Amino acid sequence: MLKVERKLRTKVTAVLACTAASALLAGCGGGGASATGGGVEDGKVTITMGLYGVMGFKETGLIEKYEKAHPNVTVKAEAAGDEQTYYTALQTHLASGSGLKDVQGIEVARAKEMTETQADKFTDFAGTKGISHFQPWKQGQITTKDGKVLGLGTDTGPMAVCYRKDLFEQAGLPTDREKVGKLWAGDWAKYVETGEKFAKGNKDKKVSYLDSASGLFNAMVYGNSEQYYDKSGQLIYKTNPAIKAAWDLSTEAAQKDLTAKLPQFQPGWDPGLANGTFATTVCPAWMLAHISDKAGDANKGKWDVAKAPKGANWGGSFLGVTEKSPVKDEAKKLVAWLTAPEQQAYLFEKLGNFPSSKTALEDPKVKDAKSEYFSGAPTGRIFGEAANEVPAEQVLGRKDGTIKDAFSQGLQLVENGKSPAQAWKTTDERVKKAVG
Repeated sequence: MLKVERKLRTKVTAVLACTAASALLAGCGGGGASATGGGVEDGKVTITMGLYGVMGFKETGLIEKYEKAHPNVTVKAEAAGDEQTYYTALQTHLASGSGLKDVQGIEVARAKEMTETQADKFTDFAGTKGISHFQPWKQGQITTKDGKVLGLGTDTGPMAVCYRKDLFEQAGLPTDREKVGKLWAGDWAKYVETGEKFAKGNKDKKVSYLDSASGLFNAMVYGNSEQYYDKSGQLIYKTNPAIKAAWDLSTEAAQKDLTAKLPQFQPGWDPGLANGTFATTVCPAWMLAHISDKAGDANKGKWDVAKAPKGANWGGSFLGVTEKSPVKDEAKKLVAWLTAPEQQAYLFEKLGNFPSSKTALEDPKVKDAKSEYFSGAPTGRIFGEAANEVPAEQVLGRKDGTIKDAFSQGLQLVENGKSPAQAWKTTDERVKKAVG
């Protein structure tokens, strides 16, 4: 089996899309400053990208590799720390028509809203050569009713549980990933029961079992075909038994003081990763990159990955090209290259970003991959099995992301002392206000 590599393999592929200044001006947009910051000047193409979190394109050198293979292209990528902050800014830019980048990242929870309300702001990828390798359900998430494809898929988010072996050992729990997975196999309630055992055996009361109630809630919700909306587009969060079960178990964990009250990607969570403030976190494949980055070299080998109680998909992203971009053709080629099977397999090998490409899933770098940082865990096998358990169809709603944020905030209220009933009432009011 392959181990995660630390050095970039360089394979130069020189494909110049626009070779003369006149062709650049005609096919790739005009020179000088533009609304997106991208453009063409003296025969050189500049493409701007707006990203969030650790999407991997900068961190693994893929953008640099693209620039070396395309000497007339410079890519300027900016990344926001968390997706919620990023999306709030993106909404403002879309509304005002200014401040957009040539390429914008789109999180799956925002995809429905983009396809229903912002389709005219993005360039259509339908019919683009060489993009038939994507999972059909993945591309379906970013496709409008009339067939316009607003972006190309980067990763998906099959779920596992990341845990600290040293903290499990100190609490008297098994540390072997197969044995750990069996502790909660088939039932998230067993995951919480394991947390109670951890709490009894844990002598360091500054260390909690899991990071946040919202992390558990999201993992449970995303294992269901219907979540906040049904297929007709109607809100069902108040009547969906899956939401009720996730809320009840997550608030139970909070009231039993099993959480560190540190919502993922919010202030305090990154230091918690580094300082061992919590022993477990529910982790989609793409989160491994963030954990290894923020937990740092000092914690390499302390973390491991075990199979989650049930299969679920949390997150995943797309790259879209804005309609106002003066370099749309070049930006689309960049996006197609960054999301090609080879690059998806490479990103998984380096960071754990699980591919949305059917072709990439068959690459040995994916199937046989292990993570050195996470104690040699066979991440390709673990996340591959999880991906096969994800419901074949997942119903997305227009305000999924907004509703998720509201529930996360509601669970924080419980962690801070409010009753589940009070917190549910507040959450319901916030959802109604947000979705109209």
